[in-house]
Amino acid sequence: MDRLAKCPSNYVPLTPLTFIKRAFMVYANRTSVIYAGVRFTWRETYERCCRLAYSLRSLNVVKNDVVSVLAPNVPALYEMHFAVPMAGAVLNAINTRLDAKNIATILLHSEAKVFFIDYQYVPLASEALRLLVAGSKGGSSAQYAMPLVIVIDDIDKPTGVRLGNLEYEQLIHHGNPGYPGEDLEDEWDAIALNYTSGTTSAPKGVVYSHRGAFLSTMSLIQGWEMSTEAVYMWSLPMFHCNGWTFTWGVAARGGTNVCIRNTTADEMYKGISKHKVTHMCCAPIVFNILLEAKPHERCEIKNKVNILTGGAPPPAPLLEKMETLGFHIMHAYGLTEATGPALVCEWQTKWNQLPQEQQARLKARQGVGILTLADVDVKNKDTMESVPHDGMTMGEIVLRGSSVMKGYLKDEKATAKAFQNGWFLTGDVGVIHPDGYLEIKDRSKDIIISGGENISSVELESILFKHPAILEAAVVAMPHPRWGESPCAFVVLKKTATEADILAYCRKKMSKFMVPKKVEFVKELPKTGTGKIQKVELRKIAQTLKISENTSTNNKVSEKEIHQDEVDDQHKLLAMSRL
Repeated sequence: MDRLAKCPSNYVPLTPLTFIKRAFMVYANRTSVIYAGVRFTWRETYERCCRLAYSLRSLNVVKNDVVSVLAPNVPALYEMHFAVPMAGAVLNAINTRLDAKNIATILLHSEAKVFFIDYQYVPLASEALRLLVAGSKGGSSAQYAMPLVIVIDDIDKPTGVRLGNLEYEQLIHHGNPGYPGEDLEDEWDAIALNYTSGTTSAPKGVVYSHRGAFLSTMSLIQGWEMSTEAVYMWSLPMFHCNGWTFTWGVAARGGTNVCIRNTTADEMYKGISKHKVTHMCCAPIVFNILLEAKPHERCEIKNKVNILTGGAPPPAPLLEKMETLGFHIMHAYGLTEATGPALVCEWQTKWNQLPQEQQARLKARQGVGILTLADVDVKNKDTMESVPHDGMTMGEIVLRGSSVMKGYLKDEKATAKAFQNGWFLTGDVGVIHPDGYLEIKDRSKDIIISGGENISSVELESILFKHPAILEAAVVAMPHPRWGESPCAFVVLKKTATEADILAYCRKKMSKFMVPKKVEFVKELPKTGTGKIQKVELRKIAQTLKISENTSTNNKVSEKEIHQDEVDDQHKLLAMSRL
Protein backbone atom coordinates (compact mmCIF):
# COMPACT_ATOMS: atom_id res chain seq x y z
CA MET A 1 0.00 0.00 0.00
CA ASP A 2 2.90 2.37 0.68
CA ARG A 3 3.73 2.34 -3.04
CA LEU A 4 0.41 3.91 -3.99
CA ALA A 5 1.25 7.51 -4.74
CA LYS A 6 -0.58 10.81 -4.98
CA CYS A 7 -1.11 12.00 -8.53
CA PRO A 8 -3.25 14.61 -10.33
CA SER A 9 -5.95 11.96 -10.79
CA ASN A 10 -6.46 11.23 -7.11
CA TYR A 11 -5.21 14.36 -5.36
CA VAL A 12 -6.35 17.93 -6.03
CA PRO A 13 -5.64 20.81 -3.63
CA LEU A 14 -8.74 21.83 -1.67
CA THR A 15 -9.98 25.33 -2.48
CA PRO A 16 -13.37 27.10 -2.43
CA LEU A 17 -12.65 28.20 -6.01
CA THR A 18 -14.05 24.84 -7.09
CA PHE A 19 -17.46 25.95 -5.77
CA ILE A 20 -17.99 28.72 -8.30
CA LYS A 21 -16.77 26.63 -11.21
CA ARG A 22 -19.27 23.93 -10.22
CA ALA A 23 -22.04 26.55 -9.81
CA PHE A 24 -21.31 27.74 -13.35
CA MET A 25 -21.43 24.18 -14.71
CA VAL A 26 -24.48 22.96 -12.75
CA TYR A 27 -26.56 26.07 -12.05
CA ALA A 28 -25.57 28.30 -15.01
CA ASN A 29 -28.98 29.92 -15.49
CA ARG A 30 -29.97 30.12 -11.84
CA THR A 31 -29.95 33.58 -10.24
CA SER A 32 -26.67 34.10 -8.37
CA VAL A 33 -26.79 37.74 -7.24
CA ILE A 34 -29.56 40.26 -6.63
CA TYR A 35 -28.70 43.86 -5.82
CA ALA A 36 -31.36 46.59 -6.13
CA GLY A 37 -32.39 46.40 -9.81
CA VAL A 38 -29.44 44.21 -10.87
CA ARG A 39 -29.57 40.43 -11.30
CA PHE A 40 -26.86 38.01 -12.39
CA THR A 41 -26.91 34.30 -13.15
CA TRP A 42 -24.16 31.92 -12.05
CA ARG A 43 -22.86 31.92 -15.63
CA GLU A 44 -22.56 35.71 -15.55
CA THR A 45 -21.01 35.80 -12.07
CA TYR A 46 -18.43 33.17 -13.00
CA GLU A 47 -17.49 35.00 -16.19
CA ARG A 48 -17.25 38.33 -14.33
CA CYS A 49 -14.86 36.68 -11.82
CA CYS A 50 -12.75 35.30 -14.68
CA ARG A 51 -12.62 38.73 -16.31
CA LEU A 52 -11.59 40.44 -13.08
CA ALA A 53 -8.90 37.84 -12.33
CA TYR A 54 -7.49 38.30 -15.84
CA SER A 55 -7.42 42.09 -15.45
CA LEU A 56 -5.66 41.81 -12.09
CA ARG A 57 -2.94 39.67 -13.69
CA SER A 58 -2.60 42.28 -16.45
CA LEU A 59 -2.00 44.86 -13.70
CA ASN A 60 0.98 42.78 -12.51
CA VAL A 61 -0.80 41.22 -9.54
CA VAL A 62 1.04 37.98 -8.80
CA LYS A 63 0.97 35.14 -6.29
CA ASN A 64 0.66 36.23 -2.63
CA ASP A 65 0.10 39.90 -3.50
CA VAL A 66 -2.53 41.44 -1.24
CA VAL A 67 -5.60 43.02 -2.82
CA SER A 68 -7.49 45.19 -0.33
CA VAL A 69 -11.08 46.33 -0.68
CA LEU A 70 -13.20 48.80 1.27
CA ALA A 71 -16.82 48.20 0.33
CA PRO A 72 -20.26 47.28 1.71
CA ASN A 73 -22.09 44.10 0.69
CA VAL A 74 -22.25 44.81 -3.04
CA PRO A 75 -21.76 42.41 -5.99
CA ALA A 76 -18.18 43.57 -6.57
CA LEU A 77 -17.06 42.47 -3.09
CA TYR A 78 -18.76 39.11 -3.58
CA GLU A 79 -17.01 38.60 -6.93
CA MET A 80 -13.63 39.48 -5.46
CA HIS A 81 -13.86 36.52 -3.07
CA PHE A 82 -13.32 34.34 -6.14
CA ALA A 83 -11.53 36.60 -8.62
CA VAL A 84 -8.68 37.66 -6.32
CA PRO A 85 -7.59 34.10 -5.40
CA MET A 86 -8.15 33.03 -9.03
CA ALA A 87 -5.39 35.52 -9.85
CA GLY A 88 -3.20 33.87 -7.18
CA ALA A 89 -3.53 36.84 -4.86
CA VAL A 90 -4.80 37.22 -1.26
CA LEU A 91 -8.04 39.06 -0.51
CA ASN A 92 -8.09 41.61 2.31
CA ALA A 93 -11.65 42.83 2.94
CA ILE A 94 -11.37 45.86 5.24
CA ASN A 95 -13.91 46.74 7.91
CA THR A 96 -15.85 49.74 6.58
CA ARG A 97 -16.46 51.05 10.10
CA LEU A 98 -12.79 51.69 10.82
CA ASP A 99 -11.35 55.19 10.82
CA ALA A 100 -8.79 56.44 8.30
CA LYS A 101 -5.84 55.83 10.63
CA ASN A 102 -6.71 52.15 11.11
CA ILE A 103 -7.29 51.65 7.39
CA ALA A 104 -3.91 53.21 6.65
CA THR A 105 -2.31 50.91 9.22
CA ILE A 106 -3.85 47.84 7.54
CA LEU A 107 -2.77 48.94 4.06
CA LEU A 108 0.77 49.46 5.33
CA HIS A 109 0.97 46.26 7.36
CA SER A 110 -0.50 44.09 4.58
CA GLU A 111 1.54 45.85 1.86
CA ALA A 112 -1.56 45.98 -0.31
CA LYS A 113 -0.73 46.17 -4.02
CA VAL A 114 -4.24 47.13 -5.16
CA PHE A 115 -6.90 49.01 -3.20
CA PHE A 116 -10.53 48.80 -4.38
CA ILE A 117 -12.79 51.48 -2.90
CA ASP A 118 -16.57 51.67 -3.08
CA TYR A 119 -17.71 55.16 -4.13
CA GLN A 120 -19.43 55.64 -0.75
CA TYR A 121 -16.08 55.35 1.05
CA VAL A 122 -13.93 57.49 -1.24
CA PRO A 123 -13.64 60.34 1.32
CA LEU A 124 -12.60 57.92 4.08
CA ALA A 125 -10.15 56.07 1.83
CA SER A 126 -8.71 59.35 0.54
CA GLU A 127 -7.86 60.35 4.09
CA ALA A 128 -6.26 56.94 4.73
CA LEU A 129 -4.15 57.32 1.56
CA ARG A 130 -3.17 60.84 2.63
CA LEU A 131 -1.93 59.42 5.95
CA LEU A 132 0.07 56.80 4.03
CA VAL A 133 1.70 59.48 1.89
CA ALA A 134 2.47 61.56 4.99
CA GLY A 135 3.95 58.47 6.62
CA SER A 136 6.18 57.77 3.62
CA LYS A 137 7.55 61.30 3.81
CA GLY A 138 8.08 60.93 7.54
CA GLY A 139 9.80 57.58 7.16
CA SER A 140 7.24 55.25 8.79
CA SER A 141 6.12 53.80 5.43
CA ALA A 142 9.10 54.78 3.28
CA GLN A 143 9.66 51.24 1.96
CA TYR A 144 6.02 50.72 0.97
CA ALA A 145 4.87 51.43 -2.59
CA MET A 146 1.43 53.05 -2.63
CA PRO A 147 -1.35 50.74 -3.84
CA LEU A 148 -3.05 51.06 -7.19
CA VAL A 149 -6.46 52.63 -6.48
CA ILE A 150 -9.62 51.42 -8.24
CA VAL A 151 -13.08 52.83 -7.48
CA ILE A 152 -16.19 50.64 -7.40
CA ASP A 153 -19.13 52.71 -8.65
CA ASP A 154 -22.70 51.66 -7.90
CA ILE A 155 -23.64 49.02 -10.47
CA ASP A 156 -27.35 49.82 -10.26
CA LYS A 157 -27.18 53.63 -10.30
CA PRO A 158 -23.67 54.84 -11.27
CA THR A 159 -22.60 58.04 -9.55
CA GLY A 160 -19.51 58.95 -11.57
CA VAL A 161 -17.40 59.23 -8.43
CA ARG A 162 -13.72 58.58 -9.20
CA LEU A 163 -10.36 58.54 -7.44
CA GLY A 164 -7.77 58.05 -10.14
CA ASN A 165 -8.34 56.69 -13.64
CA LEU A 166 -9.64 53.17 -13.03
CA GLU A 167 -13.15 51.93 -12.22
CA TYR A 168 -14.21 48.38 -11.38
CA GLU A 169 -16.49 47.78 -14.38
CA GLN A 170 -13.64 48.78 -16.72
CA LEU A 171 -11.66 45.79 -15.42
CA ILE A 172 -14.67 43.54 -15.95
CA HIS A 173 -15.18 44.87 -19.50
CA HIS A 174 -11.56 44.43 -20.58
CA GLY A 175 -11.08 41.03 -18.89
CA ASN A 176 -11.17 37.60 -20.50
CA PRO A 177 -14.32 35.57 -19.63
CA GLY A 178 -12.50 32.36 -20.58
CA TYR A 179 -9.53 32.90 -18.25
CA PRO A 180 -9.27 29.73 -16.13
CA GLY A 181 -7.37 31.28 -13.23
CA GLU A 182 -3.93 30.43 -11.92
CA ASP A 183 -3.24 26.84 -10.94
CA LEU A 184 -3.23 26.24 -7.20
CA GLU A 185 -0.24 24.05 -6.39
CA ASP A 186 -0.52 24.00 -2.61
CA GLU A 187 -3.76 24.08 -0.63
CA TRP A 188 -1.79 25.64 2.24
CA ASP A 189 -1.36 28.81 0.16
CA ALA A 190 -3.05 31.91 1.55
CA ILE A 191 -6.50 32.87 0.24
CA ALA A 192 -7.51 35.69 2.58
CA LEU A 193 -6.13 38.13 5.14
CA ASN A 194 -8.55 39.36 7.79
CA TYR A 195 -7.81 41.72 10.66
CA THR A 196 -9.22 41.00 14.12
CA SER A 197 -11.69 43.49 15.58
CA GLY A 198 -9.34 44.27 18.46
CA THR A 199 -11.82 44.00 21.36
CA THR A 200 -9.05 43.26 23.85
CA SER A 201 -5.85 44.18 21.97
CA ALA A 202 -4.51 45.78 18.80
CA PRO A 203 -5.88 44.22 15.56
CA LYS A 204 -3.78 41.42 14.07
CA GLY A 205 -3.63 40.14 10.50
CA VAL A 206 -5.08 36.61 10.38
CA VAL A 207 -4.09 34.49 7.38
CA TYR A 208 -6.46 31.82 5.97
CA SER A 209 -5.42 28.96 3.71
CA HIS A 210 -7.35 27.60 0.72
CA ARG A 211 -7.66 24.31 2.59
CA GLY A 212 -9.01 25.90 5.77
CA ALA A 213 -11.49 28.05 3.84
CA PHE A 214 -12.75 25.03 1.88
CA LEU A 215 -13.22 22.82 4.93
CA SER A 216 -14.84 25.54 7.04
CA THR A 217 -17.28 26.31 4.24
CA MET A 218 -18.22 22.64 3.83
CA SER A 219 -18.72 22.25 7.58
CA LEU A 220 -20.96 25.28 7.92
CA ILE A 221 -23.28 24.59 4.99
CA GLN A 222 -23.65 21.06 6.36
CA GLY A 223 -24.03 22.10 10.00
CA TRP A 224 -26.63 24.71 9.08
CA GLU A 225 -28.31 22.26 6.72
CA MET A 226 -28.25 24.80 3.89
CA SER A 227 -30.01 23.23 0.92
CA THR A 228 -29.65 23.96 -2.79
CA GLU A 229 -31.57 26.99 -4.03
CA ALA A 230 -31.10 28.77 -0.72
CA VAL A 231 -31.77 32.51 -0.85
CA TYR A 232 -29.17 34.16 1.36
CA MET A 233 -29.43 37.81 2.41
CA TRP A 234 -26.20 39.63 3.22
CA SER A 235 -27.06 41.17 6.60
CA LEU A 236 -23.61 40.08 7.86
CA PRO A 237 -20.67 42.11 6.51
CA MET A 238 -18.60 40.18 3.97
CA PHE A 239 -15.53 41.73 5.59
CA HIS A 240 -16.30 39.76 8.76
CA CYS A 241 -14.36 36.49 8.32
CA ASN A 242 -15.31 36.52 4.62
CA GLY A 243 -18.95 36.52 5.61
CA TRP A 244 -18.36 33.51 7.91
CA THR A 245 -17.32 31.67 4.68
CA PHE A 246 -20.82 31.97 3.16
CA THR A 247 -19.37 34.07 0.33
CA TRP A 248 -18.07 30.71 -0.86
CA GLY A 249 -20.84 28.62 0.71
CA VAL A 250 -23.71 30.12 -1.27
CA ALA A 251 -21.86 29.25 -4.49
CA ALA A 252 -21.33 25.71 -3.22
CA ARG A 253 -25.11 25.29 -2.91
CA GLY A 254 -25.99 27.16 -6.09
CA GLY A 255 -27.99 29.61 -4.01
CA THR A 256 -28.90 33.25 -4.53
CA ASN A 257 -27.07 36.15 -2.87
CA VAL A 258 -29.31 39.07 -1.93
CA CYS A 259 -26.86 41.96 -1.50
CA ILE A 260 -27.89 44.97 0.56
CA ARG A 261 -25.84 48.12 1.00
CA ASN A 262 -27.21 48.99 4.45
CA THR A 263 -28.34 46.76 7.32
CA THR A 264 -31.51 48.70 8.12
CA ALA A 265 -34.84 47.28 9.26
CA ASP A 266 -36.54 48.59 6.12
CA GLU A 267 -34.01 47.06 3.72
CA MET A 268 -33.90 43.72 5.54
CA TYR A 269 -37.66 43.27 5.84
CA LYS A 270 -38.19 44.28 2.19
CA GLY A 271 -35.47 41.86 1.07
CA ILE A 272 -36.97 39.01 3.07
CA SER A 273 -40.46 39.65 1.72
CA LYS A 274 -39.62 40.39 -1.91
CA HIS A 275 -37.02 37.68 -2.51
CA LYS A 276 -38.32 35.03 -0.09
CA VAL A 277 -35.06 34.91 1.84
CA THR A 278 -34.37 31.56 3.51
CA HIS A 279 -31.05 32.23 5.24
CA MET A 280 -29.16 35.12 6.80
CA CYS A 281 -26.36 35.64 9.33
CA CYS A 282 -25.93 38.46 11.80
CA ALA A 283 -24.62 39.55 15.17
CA PRO A 284 -27.24 39.80 17.98
CA ILE A 285 -27.24 43.59 17.58
CA VAL A 286 -29.19 43.10 14.32
CA PHE A 287 -31.94 41.39 16.32
CA ASN A 288 -32.65 44.70 18.02
CA ILE A 289 -32.83 46.45 14.64
CA LEU A 290 -35.47 43.95 13.49
CA LEU A 291 -37.35 43.94 16.79
CA GLU A 292 -37.43 47.72 17.13
CA ALA A 293 -38.56 48.32 13.53
CA LYS A 294 -41.36 50.82 13.04
CA PRO A 295 -44.70 49.48 11.72
CA HIS A 296 -44.15 50.93 8.21
CA GLU A 297 -40.74 49.21 8.00
CA ARG A 298 -42.05 45.74 8.78
CA CYS A 299 -43.24 43.12 6.31
CA GLU A 300 -45.04 39.92 7.10
CA ILE A 301 -42.68 36.94 7.14
CA LYS A 302 -44.49 34.20 5.24
CA ASN A 303 -41.64 31.68 4.95
CA LYS A 304 -39.20 30.36 7.53
CA VAL A 305 -36.04 32.46 7.73
CA ASN A 306 -33.03 30.68 9.21
CA ILE A 307 -30.63 32.93 11.10
CA LEU A 308 -27.13 31.94 12.14
CA THR A 309 -26.01 34.32 14.87
CA GLY A 310 -22.72 34.86 16.66
CA GLY A 311 -20.09 37.48 17.39
CA ALA A 312 -21.42 38.03 20.92
CA PRO A 313 -23.40 35.69 23.20
CA PRO A 314 -27.11 36.46 22.58
CA PRO A 315 -29.29 36.55 25.70
CA ALA A 316 -31.96 33.83 25.73
CA PRO A 317 -34.82 36.41 26.01
CA LEU A 318 -33.64 38.03 22.77
CA LEU A 319 -33.67 34.67 20.97
CA GLU A 320 -37.17 34.00 22.25
CA LYS A 321 -38.45 37.33 20.90
CA MET A 322 -36.94 36.67 17.48
CA GLU A 323 -38.51 33.23 17.24
CA THR A 324 -41.96 34.75 17.77
CA LEU A 325 -41.45 36.92 14.64
CA GLY A 326 -40.92 33.86 12.46
CA PHE A 327 -37.13 33.54 12.52
CA HIS A 328 -35.48 30.20 13.25
CA ILE A 329 -32.26 30.85 15.18
CA MET A 330 -29.10 28.77 15.33
CA HIS A 331 -26.34 30.01 17.59
CA ALA A 332 -22.67 29.76 16.62
CA TYR A 333 -19.40 30.64 18.30
CA GLY A 334 -16.26 31.57 16.50
CA LEU A 335 -13.52 34.08 16.02
CA THR A 336 -11.44 35.44 13.19
CA GLU A 337 -8.65 32.96 13.92
CA ALA A 338 -11.03 30.00 13.47
CA THR A 339 -12.18 31.11 9.97
CA GLY A 340 -15.44 32.28 11.51
CA PRO A 341 -17.82 29.92 13.35
CA ALA A 342 -16.10 26.99 15.07
CA LEU A 343 -19.01 25.75 17.20
CA VAL A 344 -22.71 25.53 16.37
CA CYS A 345 -25.58 24.82 18.72
CA GLU A 346 -26.74 21.72 16.87
CA TRP A 347 -30.44 21.29 17.62
CA GLN A 348 -31.80 18.00 18.90
CA THR A 349 -35.35 16.92 18.03
CA LYS A 350 -36.18 15.96 21.61
CA TRP A 351 -35.78 19.59 22.65
CA ASN A 352 -38.84 20.53 20.59
CA GLN A 353 -41.02 19.20 23.42
CA LEU A 354 -39.56 21.65 25.95
CA PRO A 355 -41.17 24.97 26.96
CA GLN A 356 -40.21 27.93 24.71
CA GLU A 357 -38.18 29.63 27.44
CA GLN A 358 -36.11 26.49 28.04
CA GLN A 359 -35.56 26.07 24.29
CA ALA A 360 -34.25 29.64 24.12
CA ARG A 361 -31.80 28.91 26.97
CA LEU A 362 -30.52 25.84 25.11
CA LYS A 363 -30.15 27.84 21.89
CA ALA A 364 -28.11 30.47 23.74
CA ARG A 365 -25.35 27.90 24.28
CA GLN A 366 -22.48 27.82 21.82
CA GLY A 367 -22.80 24.08 21.17
CA VAL A 368 -20.46 21.55 19.60
CA GLY A 369 -17.51 21.74 17.20
CA ILE A 370 -18.02 21.89 13.43
CA LEU A 371 -16.92 18.82 11.48
CA THR A 372 -13.52 20.20 10.47
CA LEU A 373 -12.46 20.80 14.06
CA ALA A 374 -10.42 17.82 15.21
CA ASP A 375 -11.17 18.71 18.81
CA VAL A 376 -12.62 21.36 21.08
CA ASP A 377 -12.30 21.48 24.84
CA VAL A 378 -12.41 23.68 27.92
CA LYS A 379 -9.22 23.52 29.95
CA ASN A 380 -7.78 24.84 33.18
CA LYS A 381 -5.39 27.47 31.88
CA ASP A 382 -2.72 26.72 34.50
CA THR A 383 -2.70 22.91 34.30
CA MET A 384 -4.20 22.41 30.79
CA GLU A 385 -6.38 19.70 32.31
CA SER A 386 -9.92 19.36 30.93
CA VAL A 387 -12.62 20.77 33.21
CA PRO A 388 -15.45 18.49 34.41
CA HIS A 389 -18.63 18.45 32.32
CA ASP A 390 -20.78 20.00 35.03
CA GLY A 391 -21.87 23.25 33.40
CA MET A 392 -20.25 25.16 36.25
CA THR A 393 -16.46 24.75 36.22
CA MET A 394 -14.98 27.44 34.01
CA GLY A 395 -11.85 27.21 31.89
CA GLU A 396 -10.42 28.47 28.61
CA ILE A 397 -11.98 27.30 25.34
CA VAL A 398 -9.34 25.68 23.13
CA LEU A 399 -9.55 24.43 19.53
CA ARG A 400 -7.54 22.46 17.01
CA GLY A 401 -8.28 21.50 13.44
CA SER A 402 -7.85 22.35 9.79
CA SER A 403 -10.16 25.36 9.96
CA VAL A 404 -7.86 27.23 12.36
CA MET A 405 -5.79 30.04 10.80
CA LYS A 406 -2.28 29.64 9.38
CA GLY A 407 -1.10 32.30 11.83
CA TYR A 408 -0.72 36.06 12.30
CA LEU A 409 0.94 37.99 9.48
CA LYS A 410 4.44 39.21 10.40
CA ASP A 411 3.90 38.30 14.06
CA GLU A 412 5.62 35.06 15.02
CA LYS A 413 5.51 35.93 18.71
CA ALA A 414 1.71 36.32 18.76
CA THR A 415 1.30 33.16 16.67
CA ALA A 416 3.44 31.14 19.09
CA LYS A 417 1.45 32.52 22.03
CA ALA A 418 -1.85 31.53 20.40
CA PHE A 419 -0.67 28.00 19.53
CA GLN A 420 0.37 26.09 22.65
CA ASN A 421 0.58 22.37 23.42
CA GLY A 422 -1.15 21.49 20.17
CA TRP A 423 -4.10 23.81 20.84
CA PHE A 424 -5.27 27.24 19.71
CA LEU A 425 -6.05 29.26 22.84
CA THR A 426 -9.14 31.39 22.22
CA GLY A 427 -8.93 33.63 25.28
CA ASP A 428 -12.61 32.91 25.91
CA VAL A 429 -13.87 31.40 29.16
CA GLY A 430 -16.55 28.73 29.07
CA VAL A 431 -18.05 25.61 30.61
CA ILE A 432 -19.05 22.19 29.28
CA HIS A 433 -22.50 20.90 30.16
CA PRO A 434 -23.17 17.23 30.96
CA ASP A 435 -24.48 16.71 27.40
CA GLY A 436 -21.14 17.89 25.96
CA TYR A 437 -22.38 21.28 24.75
CA LEU A 438 -20.15 24.29 25.43
CA GLU A 439 -21.33 27.61 26.75
CA ILE A 440 -19.19 30.71 26.71
CA LYS A 441 -19.15 32.63 29.96
CA ASP A 442 -16.86 35.52 29.08
CA ARG A 443 -13.66 36.75 27.57
CA SER A 444 -10.91 35.89 30.03
CA LYS A 445 -10.33 39.61 30.51
CA ASP A 446 -14.03 40.21 31.19
CA ILE A 447 -14.53 37.79 34.09
CA ILE A 448 -15.25 39.77 37.28
CA ILE A 449 -13.59 38.43 40.41
CA SER A 450 -15.42 39.75 43.45
CA GLY A 451 -14.42 38.58 46.91
CA GLY A 452 -12.86 35.47 45.39
CA GLU A 453 -16.00 34.60 43.39
CA ASN A 454 -15.99 34.51 39.58
CA ILE A 455 -18.88 36.46 38.06
CA SER A 456 -19.76 35.92 34.40
CA SER A 457 -20.66 39.25 32.83
CA VAL A 458 -22.46 37.35 30.04
CA GLU A 459 -24.73 35.61 32.54
CA LEU A 460 -25.50 38.89 34.29
CA GLU A 461 -26.23 40.62 30.96
CA SER A 462 -28.63 37.85 29.98
CA ILE A 463 -30.68 38.53 33.13
CA LEU A 464 -30.63 42.29 32.57
CA PHE A 465 -31.95 41.80 29.02
CA LYS A 466 -35.18 40.39 30.44
CA HIS A 467 -36.03 43.72 32.09
CA PRO A 468 -38.78 45.31 29.99
CA ALA A 469 -37.10 48.74 29.97
CA ILE A 470 -33.65 47.56 28.82
CA LEU A 471 -32.65 47.56 25.15
CA GLU A 472 -28.94 46.76 25.59
CA ALA A 473 -26.69 46.00 28.55
CA ALA A 474 -23.01 45.41 29.15
CA VAL A 475 -21.36 44.53 32.46
CA VAL A 476 -17.72 45.13 33.40
CA ALA A 477 -15.68 45.20 36.58
CA MET A 478 -15.36 48.34 38.68
CA PRO A 479 -13.11 48.82 41.71
CA HIS A 480 -14.50 47.87 45.11
CA PRO A 481 -12.74 48.97 48.34
CA ARG A 482 -13.30 45.60 50.07
CA TRP A 483 -13.92 42.94 47.43
CA GLY A 484 -11.43 44.14 44.84
CA GLU A 485 -13.93 44.15 41.98
CA SER A 486 -17.68 44.33 41.63
CA PRO A 487 -20.08 44.43 38.65
CA CYS A 488 -20.93 47.71 36.96
CA ALA A 489 -23.79 47.67 34.43
CA PHE A 490 -23.95 50.02 31.44
CA VAL A 491 -27.51 50.14 30.18
CA VAL A 492 -29.32 51.52 27.11
CA LEU A 493 -33.01 52.05 27.84
CA LYS A 494 -35.98 51.74 25.51
CA LYS A 495 -38.33 53.24 28.10
CA THR A 496 -37.98 55.08 31.40
CA ALA A 497 -36.41 53.33 34.39
CA THR A 498 -34.25 54.39 37.33
CA GLU A 499 -31.15 52.84 38.81
CA ALA A 500 -33.20 51.82 41.85
CA ASP A 501 -35.69 50.04 39.54
CA ILE A 502 -32.92 48.07 37.84
CA LEU A 503 -31.20 47.13 41.09
CA ALA A 504 -34.46 46.03 42.72
CA TYR A 505 -35.08 43.81 39.69
CA CYS A 506 -31.56 42.38 39.93
CA ARG A 507 -31.95 41.45 43.60
CA LYS A 508 -34.99 39.35 42.70
CA LYS A 509 -33.42 37.66 39.68
CA MET A 510 -29.80 36.87 40.54
CA SER A 511 -27.45 35.80 43.28
CA LYS A 512 -26.78 38.58 45.74
CA PHE A 513 -23.07 38.92 45.06
CA MET A 514 -23.79 39.30 41.31
CA VAL A 515 -25.99 42.38 41.76
CA PRO A 516 -24.28 45.39 40.13
CA LYS A 517 -22.89 47.99 42.48
CA LYS A 518 -23.55 50.67 39.88
CA VAL A 519 -25.93 51.14 36.94
CA GLU A 520 -24.77 53.70 34.40
CA PHE A 521 -27.28 54.80 31.76
CA VAL A 522 -25.86 55.59 28.31
CA LYS A 523 -27.35 56.49 24.91
CA GLU A 524 -25.34 53.78 23.14
CA LEU A 525 -22.65 51.22 23.89
CA PRO A 526 -19.26 51.52 22.20
CA LYS A 527 -18.87 48.80 19.58
CA THR A 528 -16.27 47.48 17.18
CA GLY A 529 -16.88 47.46 13.45
CA THR A 530 -18.31 43.97 13.71
CA GLY A 531 -20.84 44.88 16.39
CA LYS A 532 -18.99 43.56 19.43
CA ILE A 533 -19.20 45.71 22.54
CA GLN A 534 -15.87 47.33 23.37
CA LYS A 535 -15.68 46.46 27.03
CA VAL A 536 -12.14 47.79 27.22
CA GLU A 537 -13.64 51.29 26.79
CA LEU A 538 -16.37 50.64 29.37
CA ARG A 539 -13.78 49.41 31.88
CA LYS A 540 -11.96 52.73 31.56
CA ILE A 541 -15.17 54.57 32.44
CA ALA A 542 -15.99 52.15 35.25
CA GLN A 543 -12.65 52.89 36.88
CA THR A 544 -13.82 56.47 37.43
CA LEU A 545 -17.25 55.63 38.88
CA LYS A 546 -18.28 55.32 42.50
CA ILE A 547 -20.38 52.54 44.02
CA SER A 548 -24.04 53.51 44.01
CA GLU A 549 -25.69 54.27 47.34
CA ASN A 550 -28.69 52.25 46.11
CA THR A 551 -26.70 49.06 46.54
CA SER A 552 -26.18 49.57 50.26
CA THR A 553 -29.15 51.53 51.58
CA ASN A 554 -31.68 49.01 50.32
CA ASN A 555 -29.89 45.98 51.74
CA LYS A 556 -30.38 44.81 55.31
CA VAL A 557 -27.34 42.54 55.28
CA SER A 558 -23.72 43.41 54.81
CA GLU A 559 -21.83 42.68 51.60
CA LYS A 560 -19.66 40.24 53.56
CA GLU A 561 -22.77 38.28 54.51
CA ILE A 562 -24.02 38.41 50.94
CA HIS A 563 -20.77 36.94 49.66
CA GLN A 564 -20.65 34.27 52.32
CA ASP A 565 -24.28 33.27 51.67
CA GLU A 566 -23.53 32.87 48.00
CA VAL A 567 -20.32 30.93 48.60
CA ASP A 568 -22.30 28.51 50.76
CA ASP A 569 -24.96 28.19 48.04
CA GLN A 570 -22.33 27.48 45.39
CA HIS A 571 -20.72 24.79 47.56
CA LYS A 572 -24.12 23.11 48.09
CA LEU A 573 -24.87 23.11 44.35
CA LEU A 574 -21.45 21.69 43.53
CA ALA A 575 -21.85 18.97 46.14
CA MET A 576 -25.25 18.02 44.73
CA SER A 577 -23.88 17.89 41.17
CA ARG A 578 -21.30 15.33 42.25
CA LEU A 579 -23.81 12.96 43.85
